[in-house]
Amino acid sequence: MKTKFQRFKESYFLYSFKRDKVAIFSFIILMIFFIIALTAPWISPMNPYDAENIDIMNSEIPPMWLDGGESRFPLGTDNQGRDMMSAMFYGLRTSIIISLGAVLLQAFLGIGVGLMAGYMGGKLDALLMRIADIQFSINYLLVAIITAAIFQVAFGPGKFEELAVPLLTIIIGLANWPMFARTIRASVIGEKNKEYVEAARVIGLPRSIIMVRHVLPNTLTSVMVIATIQTANAVMSEAALSYMGLGMPITTPSLGSLIQAGQEYVFSGSWWITMFPAIWLVVFVLVINLLGDWLRDVLNPKLYKG
Repeated sequence: MKTKFQRFKESYFLYSFKRDKVAIFSFIILMIFFIIALTAPWISPMNPYDAENIDIMNSEIPPMWLDGGESRFPLGTDNQGRDMMSAMFYGLRTSIIISLGAVLLQAFLGIGVGLMAGYMGGKLDALLMRIADIQFSINYLLVAIITAAIFQVAFGPGKFEELAVPLLTIIIGLANWPMFARTIRASVIGEKNKEYVEAARVIGLPRSIIMVRHVLPNTLTSVMVIATIQTANAVMSEAALSYMGLGMPITTPSLGSLIQAGQEYVFSGSWWITMFPAIWLVVFVLVINLLGDWLRDVLNPKLYKG
C-alpha cells in the first residue's frame, strides 16, 4: 500500500514540475518572497513602523552605489527617512497578508455559492448567478471609495489607518468572489450527474453531505488555478487602491503605498523611492502568474500527454 507521499513522488504533477524550468524558478522566487515577508521583523535593517528609528534628516538618501549613498541604507531612503529595503520587506508582508486574506474570503463565498448553484440548479441557480452578475458589474474601486469615505467620516482617519488591512481584505474579497462561484458552478454541473453522485443519492445521503464530501473534492483542481490567479490580482488591487490613496496609508508600508509615496519624487531625482517597490511588485506578481499558468496547464486533462 503506497503512502500519499509515495503517490505524490510518482505523480504526473511532480513529474511535470521537475521538467518545467520556468515553474521551478518561479516557485523558488515565490518562496524567497514569502520567507522575506515572514522574517521581515528579524532581517530588516530597521523597523519602518518605529518612529524612534526614523530621522527626517535621512530622507531621500540614494542607494549606496550612487554618489551620496550610505552602506547602512543599501537601497536608499524614502521621503520620510525610512530605509527602503526595510520598508519594502514590511510592505511585501502587508500586501501578502491582504491578498491571501482576500482570496480566502473570495474562495469561501465563491465556493459556497457556486456549489449550491451548480448542484441545486433551477431558480436558486438563476438567482445566485444574477447576484454574481450584479457583483461583476460593480467596480471594486467604487466600493473602496464609498467604504473608505463612509468609514473615515464615521470613525475618523486615525481609526481608518488602524483598520486599513482588514478593510482592504474585505473590500477586495467581496469584489471578486464571482470568479470562484462561476468556476465551481461549471465544475459541479459536470459532476453532479455522474455515477458516484447517483449512488450517494440512492443510499439516502443528505444533499449537504453529497455536495461537500463527494462533489466538492472533485472540483477543487480548478480552484487551485483560480486561487493562484486571484492572489496576483489581489496584490495588484491593493497596490492600485493604495496608489490612489484609498488603501494603506503612507505611514504604513505596503507595495502600493510605497509607490504612491514616491511618485512625486520620480522627476526630482529620487527615482528609487518609487522604482524599487514597483520592480518588487512586478516580479512578485509575475512569478505568481507564471506558476498559475503552469498549474492551469498541468491540471487540465485535455493537455495531458503522458
